[in-house]
This record gives sequence, C-alpha cells and structure tokens, in this order.
Amino acid sequence: MSAWLSGRTAIAGIGQTEFSKDSGRSELQLACEAVKHALDDAGLAPSDIDGLVTFTLDASEEMEVGRNLGIPELSMFSRVPYGGGAAAGVVLQAAMAVASGVADVVVCYRAFNERSGTRFGGFAGQMGTMPPFLSWYAPWGLLTPASWVALHARRYMEVYGVTNEHFAPVAVVDRAHAATNPDAWFFGRPITVEDHQASRWVVEPVLRLLDCCQESDGGVALVITSTDRARHLRAAPAVITAAAQGATYDGEMMTSYYRDDLVGLPEMRVVGDRLWAASGLGPADISTAFLYDHFTPFVLMQLEELGFCGRGEAKDFATIENLSLGGRLPINTSGGLLGEAYIHGMNGITEAVRQIRRESVNQVADVEHVLVTAGTGVPTSGIILSPA
Repeated sequence: MSAWLSGRTAIAGIGQTEFSKDSGRSELQLACEAVKHALDDAGLAPSDIDGLVTFTLDASEEMEVGRNLGIPELSMFSRVPYGGGAAAGVVLQAAMAVASGVADVVVCYRAFNERSGTRFGGFAGQMGTMPPFLSWYAPWGLLTPASWVALHARRYMEVYGVTNEHFAPVAVVDRAHAATNPDAWFFGRPITVEDHQASRWVVEPVLRLLDCCQESDGGVALVITSTDRARHLRAAPAVITAAAQGATYDGEMMTSYYRDDLVGLPEMRVVGDRLWAASGLGPADISTAFLYDHFTPFVLMQLEELGFCGRGEAKDFATIENLSLGGRLPINTSGGLLGEAYIHGMNGITEAVRQIRRESVNQVADVEHVLVTAGTGVPTSGIILSPA
C-alpha cells in the first residue's frame, strides 16, 4: 500500500462463527454465517456488497456465497494465494478496490473445517495436491508444516543461542489471553512455562506440542469500505493505515531451503519495511500486535524482522512481561492461533478491530495503532489499523 492509499479505507464490520473442532456444517455455511455477522455488525445488507475477496485455498466459491446470501451483483472478486500469508493480503486487495472506485463495499472471508475435515497439520491424502518442489523434501520425512518450520528454527537456535524454553513465553501469553476470552477454544485454561516444558516433543529439540497452533473449524469475515462511508455506519471504523504484501527471491511455500540464509523471514522484512514507509510509523508507535503464531519460533523471528528488536535479541525481548497486557508489546490479546483458534490468521484481524473499538476482552489502554501479520515461512502480508 502506498502512502496515497493510507487512511482512505476502513474495516467497518467484523463477523465470525463459533470456533470448534467439529462445526457440524459445511464450509459454505460457515462462510455465509460469518459474512452475515459482519454485515450485521456494520449495519449493511447483502445488497450493499459489490466485491468479495478470499484465499485461493477457500472451498466456498464467490458465486455460491453470493447466491446463498442474496448478493445481487459483483463488480470485483479476487483470491490471494499462499495459505495464511493471505490473511492481510485480502484486506489489501479489498482496500485497493474500494480506494480506486472499482467497488464500494468489499467483504473478505475465510471459512473451513480444518479440524473435522482436511487437516493442515498432517500429510495423509495430500500427495496429489502437494507442489512439485516438495518432491525434494518429502522422501526425507519433511512432510508437515511442523517439520518444515523446525528446519529453519533449528538453524536460528544454533546461530543465536536460543533454546526451546525461549519459545515458552509466546505460548504462555497466548494461553493467558485465551483464558479470559469466552470465544477462545482454550477459554479458562491458561498454562505455565513448566506446562510448556512438560509437553511432548513434536520435533526435538525445536517444537513441543504447546509450540504448535490448533486445528480449528470456523469462519471469519470483514467488511471494507471507504473511511468516509464507514464513519456513518453502525460500528466504529478501524482505518487501514497501511497494508502490504511481501515476497523475496528463491522463496517457496514453507520451505525456501535453497536460500543462502535460513535464519530469518525475509518476506516479513519486506512487509514491515512497506508498512512503516506507507504509514510513517515505526515499531515504537504500535500499541499492540497480532503476530501470526502458527509456531512459536516464527514469532521471535517476526519481532526481529519488523524491527521491534535486533537480530538475535528476540529471546530477551519476548518475555512474559513484555508480551502481556501492560508490557512493551502486548501480543495476540484474543489468544492467538495457539489459544483462540486457527482461522488462517483472519481472527487476528477481528481482534485488532476490537482493540481499535475498545471492545476487546483484553483491552490495551490508549490504543493508537495495531499491527497484524499474516502467515510466516510463505509470501506474506500485514496491516496497521488505527482509530478514525
């Protein structure tokens, strides 16, 4: 997003289904329910929608969503690839459409039965859908997201003297925030560092069970329109101050093993640089952040790539005190993907909007700017939201 787009559009409505491990209904129904909730939140009707944006991985076709909701016609529809890396990317696409006049009201949605249906955490049954480059890795046992992330994280640990215990604060903080969020799967179930260290290994010595996000069923939707129009709708708008996507040379989906350096997340650096440039803000201006936490090591790497601390310093920055309410950078105040639900990062955006509205169950005092990042280890995206 260029500086020209900054502040021209806003998230005017948010909606979500319940988050579960067995929704008992189709992914299309989940998508439609989430969109309906978002429209109700904004005070709009299906007839107001003229754009839809979702992930390439979403099974609910735009025309089916439109037909079931009664959307009369669309002037734009788009999809963003790379799994969780699309979470903020769909917002950028919607914002560009609105700001350029292609559409007036665009809804972004993501819905799946990722626990009761196709599970991203496993490999069974996915051979036919895997990209060709994985043929170099799969025969050697690199079959799952946990194994792909662990190879990068292991190198990071070696270079900077990081141990698995340094990842524990991310999990502990997320679960503490989830424990007070009635919508979170782990509501009422906080953990301690000792609990984290006692959880079983998934990939030794990098990832324990409590370093890995959930598999969830559910749907989330967002309504994007012009900031001027959003000011006259039902809910307080969250202005899109900046939005960006980022990809770099020799990147692959979750692997990128042919790069010269496996220690960082260069795509997130690109996103961060563009967010700061477009907004005129910097890390010190961020009141709270939703950092994509599918695996805890990549939260530490994001802190470094985004400039919250220097290279190799995240192990000292990412303490329970710093990441909790009242700390230097409270993160994932709804519980994150570890504690609330894994809806491909879209639930991070709804929580960011609640923070802007001062409606979060874990409200950060005097919120001015909220950062949200999308999936890591892939071409990715991010946004900064601010009050109108």
